[in-house]
Parts: sequence; structure tokens; C-alpha cells
Amino acid sequence: MRAPLIAVAALSLAAESATGRVWDINRNGWYMYFGDHQIRSKWGVHLEGQWRRHDVIARRQQFLLRPGVNYQLSESTMVTLGYAYVKTHPYGDYPANHQFPEHRMYQQVLVKQKAGTVRLQHRFRLEQRFLGRMIPGEEGVAKLDSWRYQDRFRHFLKAEAPLGRKGDWYGAFYNEIFVNFAPKHGAGVFDQNRAYAAVGYGLGKAGKIEVGYMNQLLARRNSPIVEVNHTLQVGFFSSLPFGK
Repeated sequence: MRAPLIAVAALSLAAESATGRVWDINRNGWYMYFGDHQIRSKWGVHLEGQWRRHDVIARRQQFLLRPGVNYQLSESTMVTLGYAYVKTHPYGDYPANHQFPEHRMYQQVLVKQKAGTVRLQHRFRLEQRFLGRMIPGEEGVAKLDSWRYQDRFRHFLKAEAPLGRKGDWYGAFYNEIFVNFAPKHGAGVFDQNRAYAAVGYGLGKAGKIEVGYMNQLLARRNSPIVEVNHTLQVGFFSSLPFGK
């Protein structure tokens, strides 16, 4: 499934390149917490928070909260139903006119596999997005005017390979593609692609930490602007159970 999606994205960008693109290059920093916490034998919660900054840490870019409910279908497969809140601030050389909110519902399937010593994760996620449209208000303060609805599909593939004999250190690599789809797909099919490489360290039962680099290619809606975001990522991952 991943190969056709990448092909769609490549063809979409190639077709649109004839119209003339404006490249907006940014340097960002994302500081993140991911928790999948078991409550009962098959049930658990997903807790996630991301503090996203422009110019690595100097200015606001985005704030994201993404809780969810997990159900373990099998040892290798987990499904999640959840909600996300995102607040996006103006950033870059071609900023949005105002900060704006977004509410999402999402459904996902996470599949874990092993290929020798390499750990693999496939994640398939559907999102129903409600994006706020802001207009100028009194005294220059923006106010919410309306909501725009959009459907999006995401496919994420991650590999983790141990570094050294102990296995505490590991290398991590992922690619995630975002595709808008009908009937509410916005101006184009391709939304963005994220390619990532990092070094991680296992903290035993407490979880693990990763520090890495992500290249984000993002096509602005109804705009010739394409963002190329060079992003430092620092993530903490926890699977400590909340129940007995």
C-alpha cells in the first residue's frame, strides 16, 4: 500500500510543479511525549503531547494534544480511537494571517513486526479534521469565523535497529505520508511527507528517548508555497501500565 501512496504524492507534486512553486525553508524543533498505558488486559489509553517550535525553540509553531483509547487485538496489533487538538501559529517567511485551531477525530491500526533484530511498526490512520478559519476582529484580535472539514489518510513505517551488543542504544528510521481524499480532500491529494532518522536509548521499564532529524515536505492548501522544514525532534516514549 505504501508504494502507491508515494507514487500518488510524487505525481501530484510533479504535476503541480509546472504552476511554479515557492519554497519556504524553516528550522523547527519538536519536543514530544508518547504514552501507551495499559489499564486492563486488552484496554489502555494513548496520551500524547507535542510542543512544536519555530527556529528550533525561539518562536511558537504548533501545540498538539492527542489522547485516545487503545484496544489490543493481538500481541502484534493494536487499534486506537481518539481525538486531537492542534493550535497553529504564524511562522516562516510566508506565515498564516492568524493563529488557528484544529479539532480531529482519528482511528488507527498499529502493527508491530520483527525482521531479525530489526523492530518494525506500521501505522494506518484516518483523520476527520475540523480547521478553524480566523478573520480580523476588534482591535486587531482575530476571531473564529467558520470551520472547514477535511479527510486525511496517513501511513507510517518505522524501523528500529539495535546499536551494539547490549541493545540499549538503537537507530530509528521512519517515513510517513499524508494523503487527502474525497469527497473533502481540499485542493490537492498530497498533503505532506515526513522522513526521519534518530538515535534512541532504552530506559528500561520507564520507556525510551529518541533524538533525531526529520525532513518535512508540506504542500500548503490553495497556495504555491511548499514548506521544507528541517526539524530537530526530541521524543520520550512510555509504556508503563496504569492498571495492575
